[in-house]
Amino acid sequence: MQVVRTAVFTMALAAFGCGSSTAPSDTTATLNIMLRDTPFSDAKALLVTFSTVSAHVSGGAFTTVPFAGGATARTCDLKKLTGAQDVLGTGPLAVGHYTQLRLVVSAATIYFENPSSAPSACAATIAAPSGRSASVEIPSGEVILNREFDLTSPNATTILLDFNGDQSVRDLGNGRFMMTPVIAVVSVQ
Repeated sequence: MQVVRTAVFTMALAAFGCGSSTAPSDTTATLNIMLRDTPFSDAKALLVTFSTVSAHVSGGAFTTVPFAGGATARTCDLKKLTGAQDVLGTGPLAVGHYTQLRLVVSAATIYFENPSSAPSACAATIAAPSGRSASVEIPSGEVILNREFDLTSPNATTILLDFNGDQSVRDLGNGRFMMTPVIAVVSVQ
């Protein structure tokens, strides 16, 4: 009888151990945040640096979405995103219902004479083009996008954002520019 109880306990322990190894894959899903642009028309390049991208889970808090390539910030040349799109953030988040996205723009510079030579629109860093440029003041770089979406395992969810450069950047005169980021959710798939 003792042998039977030991065998049943061993099988139950083995089944519990096997079952727990698959649980983490059911509790996370991939979120991809893509960016495209309607750029500031007076520029040859508009480099915008994002310091944070996060998603708010219903009933919880904001969770950081990792930048592509594991960088701590991501710079995008909005002029290269005209008619194209690139990855802003991508990574695993907890499965659940999300209510908002938050993007923090930490810096922006307009280049008037030359386009950037970056091979892609977004990267950890992009070399500044030569020629006349202007820093862009960003009074509040935080943008909250109220858009609900669900993350389900094992499917990836892709959100396409449109950064409207013409509506975001204002010429204040005397070589000064200000940015109030205008970003819209185009699609959630």
